[in-house]
Amino acid sequence: MPRSQPQYSGDYGFSAPIGNPVTAAENIYTMSNAATACRTRLKRLGVVFKEKPPIYRSSSCQIANPIEVSGFNSGSIAFKPAATLNCQVTEALARWIKGDLQPAARLRYLSGVNTIYNAGGYSCRTMNHRRGAKMSEHSRGNAIDVTKIVLNNGKNIMVRKPGFFAFREKGLLNTVRSDACSYFTTVLGPGYNPEHADHFHFDLMQRRSGYRACK
Repeated sequence: MPRSQPQYSGDYGFSAPIGNPVTAAENIYTMSNAATACRTRLKRLGVVFKEKPPIYRSSSCQIANPIEVSGFNSGSIAFKPAATLNCQVTEALARWIKGDLQPAARLRYLSGVNTIYNAGGYSCRTMNHRRGAKMSEHSRGNAIDVTKIVLNNGKNIMVRKPGFFAFREKGLLNTVRSDACSYFTTVLGPGYNPEHADHFHFDLMQRRSGYRACK
């Protein structure tokens, strides 16, 4: 008689920290108390997500218990397209949106955030798609790229270097980029290099020194 498969829809845990590789033989369906707590925090933050089957392409490309994120603030903020991420970076993103992006938008445009567009979460690739480079944090679902922010009043804010007279847009982008350093260990964006000219890159790379790369 075939063994029944785990049900993801009611499962709100995630595996051990991303730094611990998942082997093919590991019981990736076992959830720790800390993992369950992370899912609980996401629900309290109003993150709209669903569980996905484990991803394991190699020791460098894996997410033990990925989630597909499609919205924030109990669904009032859409996240397009839905992105596959790990729990930790999703929580950091949700706290940045709630604590900094939303207040900054209301302050400068008197409007809340309607939609956040991204260029994807999980992707099994090297940094900047360069051959021979280190594997990107995207390969573990530990990074997200934000490309555009749409406000409730219809204003579209592209993540790029604003025009000379775009004072409000420039102020918003500079503020939320700087504030993101309190939530993520890596924050890159327009002006850093050509590869990041049209988006913010946020990740939770762990460095021995505790250094945060905010550029």
